[in-house]
Parts: sequence; C-alpha cells; structure tokens
Amino acid sequence: MSVESATAIQRNQVDLLDFVDWSGVECLNQNSSHSLVNALKQGYREDEGLHLESDADEQLLIYIPFTQVIKLHSFLMKGPEDEAGPKTVKLFANKEHMGFSNVSDFPPSDSAVLSLDNLKGKPFTVKYVKFQSVRSLTIFIEDNQCGGDVTKVQKIVLYGTTVETTDMKALKKIEDH
Repeated sequence: MSVESATAIQRNQVDLLDFVDWSGVECLNQNSSHSLVNALKQGYREDEGLHLESDADEQLLIYIPFTQVIKLHSFLMKGPEDEAGPKTVKLFANKEHMGFSNVSDFPPSDSAVLSLDNLKGKPFTVKYVKFQSVRSLTIFIEDNQCGGDVTKVQKIVLYGTTVETTDMKALKKIEDH
C-alpha cells in the first residue's frame, strides 16, 4: 500500500475513482498522445511511462462529473519534479461548462500551489467545508513549476467519501388500505 493511500484510509477517505462518470469527463488542451486517461484511470495512472501532457501551452482544464454526490477531502497530483510538473491548481466544485475564456471569471472553491513533496505523491488537503456536496469537479492547472510551455501530470487521485442519498426511483408507493 502506498503512503498516500494509507494516509487517506486512516481518515476514512477512499479513492473516488469508482464514482467518476466517465461519459462526461473532459480535458481541454491535452496532447492527444498523452491524454487524461493516462493520469486518472486505474492501471494507467500507476504506469510511470504514461502521463497527461498539455498541448498548446502549459494550462489544462479538467472536468470530472461523479455518479453520486461526494465530499472531497484531498487530492494527489503526482508529476515530474522538474519544470514540467504542475504548480498552481485551482479547484471548482459544481461549475459546469467552464473554458479557458471564462475560468478566471469565477473564484475557485480552493487553490493549491504544489510543492515538490506534492509532486512526489503527498496529498493536498482541500478546504473541506467547500466540497461537501460535489456533483462535479473542475480542475484548472494554471501553470507549471518553471513557466514552460508543457505541463505533465503522471497521476491524479481524488480522496473523499460519498454522500448518502436516497434513490427516489427505488422507492415504492405505499398503497392505502
């Protein structure tokens, strides 16, 4: 078990990968040969040879919807420790249809400046109160460690819990007697 997994499990947090709605996941400005799947999907993200890479410049905009409402506790964003690793990361809870043209119009729910420890696998704890009822998460990687044109992300893990909800479709009408 990796250090980041052990830390998250101790806090009763789980990897939220099983709750990602893959049909709606998007990543803007990704290099088609180095897509988001490489950093986010189980099996791919553990392969050191695979990574997500930006295309036209250093910025990446990732949209992740969930199949259930979740509470986000922390995230791990592993990247190369050189200049290509992500640096400034802004998180937006429940903000849909964001693009590079309007991402600066909204205040982030939280932001992080990733350290070398973070890039090696240390999770970043978010402002938990801002992520209590999350249906989707937008991640804006604003820049990288040295301001170069290419950002590389090797692994993204979201830690948290699901919110217990009632499936209204499963309820049955009680007949009057």
